[in-house]
Amino acid sequence: MTRTDLNPSRFPGLARLNRAALALVLVAFVAGCGTMKAEPDKTAGWSAERLYQDAREEMSSGNWNNARARLETLEARYPFGGYAQQALIDQAYVNWKDEEPEQALAAIDRFQQQYPNHPGTDYMLYLKGLITFTPPSAAFSNITQQDPSERDPKGLRESYESFNELIKRYPDSRYAADAKKRLTWLVDTIARNEVHVAQYYYERGAYVAAVNRAQTVITDFEGVPIAEKALYIMYLAYDKLGLTELRDDAKRVLDLNFPNSKYYAQGLEEPRGSKWNPINWF
Repeated sequence: MTRTDLNPSRFPGLARLNRAALALVLVAFVAGCGTMKAEPDKTAGWSAERLYQDAREEMSSGNWNNARARLETLEARYPFGGYAQQALIDQAYVNWKDEEPEQALAAIDRFQQQYPNHPGTDYMLYLKGLITFTPPSAAFSNITQQDPSERDPKGLRESYESFNELIKRYPDSRYAADAKKRLTWLVDTIARNEVHVAQYYYERGAYVAAVNRAQTVITDFEGVPIAEKALYIMYLAYDKLGLTELRDDAKRVLDLNFPNSKYYAQGLEEPRGSKWNPINWF
């Protein structure tokens, strides 16, 4: 059977025919695209008030995507005035509820830059503290039984800074009382993190580093319960270093403040069990 050869070199007109056919297809495609109409924007012509009310309704229903779209549209169309300012506040809240903490924090930072003296600044500081107080990963702590102080302390410190600024700048704010409770927990948890690090260094023979981290708890976090363990680590580390005078000083302070310390009997290891998790506050 003879094979039909469609090599363009043997049929010069074939290449032109192919190009012409391709051009017709492209023209038809472009023409078809031109006849496709974009979906009409039902919010066209809406006032700032109507956009905001619609966004609030979506927020009340938990429709975070729709709420975000309305708020962004409001801010774009009406960038000046009270509604635009409130839209930015609500964008931060919506993103937080929709588990988009980075977008929420970005909205807060933008708000603080644009409206540094806004009456809602106390709320934005409070919201910023909440976002960093309980990152999404904390939700798994109830399952893993992880002590919150074992997490990366960066978010805890950022949360502390936000709540602390709120209390100092707005002591009469409606959010101040709750911020104070969270600050108490944060101070204790950050101090525990320092002790975790001190224990890590001690168990690896880095005794000077262990002393330094434990000392931080004593000097920077006065009165926290975990100071008992910090003093015990200092006592052990000084003993390993052969610094008997400093060892005895650490023991004296430990015995004075925590008579019959439990760490003499149990050592550094803590019993694993259910830890209080701040996720329960929400």
